[in-house]
Amino acid sequence: VQLQASGGGLVQAGGSLRLSCAASGRAFSSYVMAWFRQAPGKEREFVTAINRSGSNIYYVDSVKGRFTISRDNAKNTVYLQMNSLKPEDTAVYYCAGRGRPYLSAAPADYDNWGQGTQVTVSS
Repeated sequence: VQLQASGGGLVQAGGSLRLSCAASGRAFSSYVMAWFRQAPGKEREFVTAINRSGSNIYYVDSVKGRFTISRDNAKNTVYLQMNSLKPEDTAVYYCAGRGRPYLSAAPADYDNWGQGTQVTVSS
């Protein structure tokens, strides 16, 4: 499956953005999907993951209560709603997919990656 992320931009602290990740191919509904982010000079960081049906979701503690992941298998798309954004959320955000059924926070466990979309939060 090929992934295309979009929706990034510049927003003030406290604002919101909604990222989208569109997938090509018929296998999307069988993929666990995740969002990672990478700030300049830092390693890629896990943000959230969602299982195939959307019934199981995991967030990193720093985004709990502010970010929401969802998916629409009919549209082959996964979303990341980001509210109450903070300057420390500034990063390139990547969507990723894995064909195995279990959630994972390890980048190495994901086989497919989108190209990334820049999110910048100003103070």
